[in-house]
Amino acid sequence: PYTTLFRSGTDFLYICDNQRHQVIKTTLDGKVLMTLDYPKEIESYKNAAQYVPTETAIAENGDIYVADGYGLDFIIQYNQKGEYIHHFGGRGTENHHLKNAHGICIDKRNPTAPVLIVTSREEQAFKRFTLEGKYIDTISLPGAWVCRPVIKGDYLYAAVLQSNSNQWDNSGFITILD
Repeated sequence: PYTTLFRSGTDFLYICDNQRHQVIKTTLDGKVLMTLDYPKEIESYKNAAQYVPTETAIAENGDIYVADGYGLDFIIQYNQKGEYIHHFGGRGTENHHLKNAHGICIDKRNPTAPVLIVTSREEQAFKRFTLEGKYIDTISLPGAWVCRPVIKGDYLYAAVLQSNSNQWDNSGFITILD
């Protein structure tokens, strides 16, 4: 499972369990507070097996963004109660589509206009979206099969799974962007 720690006075864990096809919100000591099952509201999902969440990002208002990175590549937005709001992305070839939406974070470096940064690993890129899911632009990283983005200070950090698209060759590294 992939886990996100959310800090807001009280700390919570958001665990993406890709074997159970769920996102589970817990306290730090493991008490389950909420479970998000596969998004039946989205017609593209015919069953839970198609939903394989890999990362979450939590907005200041408590909205939950789930990246379905090993499933259908949608970003699904829920409110803080776990109620479906909408989705965007999905697998495809247009700019607003994603290919292996493995990671997601909220970039608050511009506090008046935060944006979502989403991994599109197979395209060797990050894609930026508004919090409402409108595509903004693409940050191309030729040769870098990026994992989840992390913002710290003025920089975006990301592990790179590999730098060769043809084989697993232990060529991973860390990338740092301003």
